[in-house]
Amino acid sequence: MLIRSFAHVFENTPKICGRSNMAASMNKFQLTSFPVPNIVFSMRNDAMKLFLLTFLLFLTSRCQGDDGYESDDFLKREYSLTKPYQGVGSSSSSHWDLMGTAMVTPDHVRLTPDLQSRIGAVWGRLPFFLRDWELHVHFKISGQGKKNLNGDGMALWLTKERMQHGPVFGNMNHFTGLGVFIDTYPNEDKSHERVYPYISVMVGNGTLSYDHDRDGRPTELGGCTALVRNVNHDTIILLRYMRNRLTLMMDIDGKREWRECLDVPGVHMPVGYYFGASSATGDLSDNHDLISMKLYQLTVERSAQEEEEAQQEVTIPSVDHMDLPKVDVEEEEGMGPIGRFFAFLISVLGLCVLAVVGVVLHGRWKDRSRKRFY
Repeated sequence: MLIRSFAHVFENTPKICGRSNMAASMNKFQLTSFPVPNIVFSMRNDAMKLFLLTFLLFLTSRCQGDDGYESDDFLKREYSLTKPYQGVGSSSSSHWDLMGTAMVTPDHVRLTPDLQSRIGAVWGRLPFFLRDWELHVHFKISGQGKKNLNGDGMALWLTKERMQHGPVFGNMNHFTGLGVFIDTYPNEDKSHERVYPYISVMVGNGTLSYDHDRDGRPTELGGCTALVRNVNHDTIILLRYMRNRLTLMMDIDGKREWRECLDVPGVHMPVGYYFGASSATGDLSDNHDLISMKLYQLTVERSAQEEEEAQQEVTIPSVDHMDLPKVDVEEEEGMGPIGRFFAFLISVLGLCVLAVVGVVLHGRWKDRSRKRFY
């Protein structure tokens, strides 16, 4: 009878955990009910009661991940960066590379120290092919500088390019993919219209330019204030991409509750891109530490039409119903399809003329050669 009770509890573990099949929820895990089998109340043996209760507590502990948010059931470890960061940046078996000043410590990956003119980054080695996912990023920004005398911030990436130096929080400009910017210093906004630090999101298609002097406003999808610097509690952001909808949420107040920052439908992202995080300091500086990046696969039920649409290949990142400014790419005049045809035709005619001239000259040379023998 005891074995049957154990089996009953194990089968009902998802109910005890109170979680759905989706790897993420809008609210954190809370144990509101705990169905205990009747055998606990009918047993007379105190030792058996204690053993069974210990077993039940073990099952509930399985429901919580390292941060108390999620189970490991849907965690994709090959795309996640977690302690103890074994082999990161040094081992061929690691899935992550370090760049610039980034260094591994027992507690975090420090992208940049609190020193001027530093650039650091960590990049995944594996291309990413999941269609629906959720990323939890645990980070910390701290430093000696006073408010608005610190900088510059850090960024999270899912891009076609990787391991590139540049002016956008240590990464290249004109990137192709998704960028999430945790900006700690206002370059343009001196009127306190926005309170910094500020988190913003941008989707780049390879031609859009991030305007650092204007804090990226011309190309941002949206954002919100996020007071994440020099705080004594965990700061975590959640980035969810599901059914072409991009959602950004935060847990930065020490309340262990998600707060929505951004929700944008109609975001189309190709697969095969790379996750990364980068940071940069200039005249002002801060410590920018990455504690963990946990990637969860989401299980999404789709209709036949939705599945057909999802199977269509996306080659360039885009956002529906948003007229983002673009960098003009000048083309050579007359080099359209008609221009290319005429260029090809002229090239062929030119080769024919050269061939005829060559034949004529060769014939005259032969004639001159014969006359020398008479």
